[in-house]
Amino acid sequence: MAGGGGEGRMTPQKRLFDLALALVAGLLLLPLIVLVTCVILLRDGRPVFYLSERMRAPDTAFRLVKFRTMTTDRADSGVSGGDKSARITRTGRILRRSRLDEVPQLWNILAGDMSFVGPRPPLRRYVDRFPALYSGVLRNRPGITGLATLHFHAHEERLLSACTTPKETDAVYARRCVPRKARLDLLYAREANLCLDVKILVQTGRRLLRPRRR
Repeated sequence: MAGGGGEGRMTPQKRLFDLALALVAGLLLLPLIVLVTCVILLRDGRPVFYLSERMRAPDTAFRLVKFRTMTTDRADSGVSGGDKSARITRTGRILRRSRLDEVPQLWNILAGDMSFVGPRPPLRRYVDRFPALYSGVLRNRPGITGLATLHFHAHEERLLSACTTPKETDAVYARRCVPRKARLDLLYAREANLCLDVKILVQTGRRLLRPRRR
């Protein structure tokens, strides 16, 4: 884990809420975690987990943990767009559609790198490219879900799925996704409280249970 000075803001109440919920969720989901681990091992092999450097503050990095959903590529970098779609495994498509690939981030919450609710943790390249923007966004600890996840994630997926090269994916993400997500993240930063977090979590749960339109 890379060191640094700044830390995403988090009240003691929010941290206690995150710890309690992560422990309960981890225990309840343990059989599912074991099952998914076995399925990935049997169908796709190792590694089971995908580790990605993300920023929890403008000068502090950590390793985000997900279930692996794509074939491995040492040269892989940047956000996922249509240029990477051929690498998504059959297991990975199911995990992404249900967002079960995000479950290992319970470890990131327990470790203190993330919260349940907050801005999605960005890649270093975008924090370096837009320092003024992310200095505001990363005043709050990154989260698994948040306002930007609720209100922009589906549109972001559609935008990036049309990209056919890493360069195009990067350009579309930087130009059309970063500013719009940041506006929502900054709105959350101004209004953040525990009641809002619970509301966002409930809305996220409802959205996950809602059948997807084809």
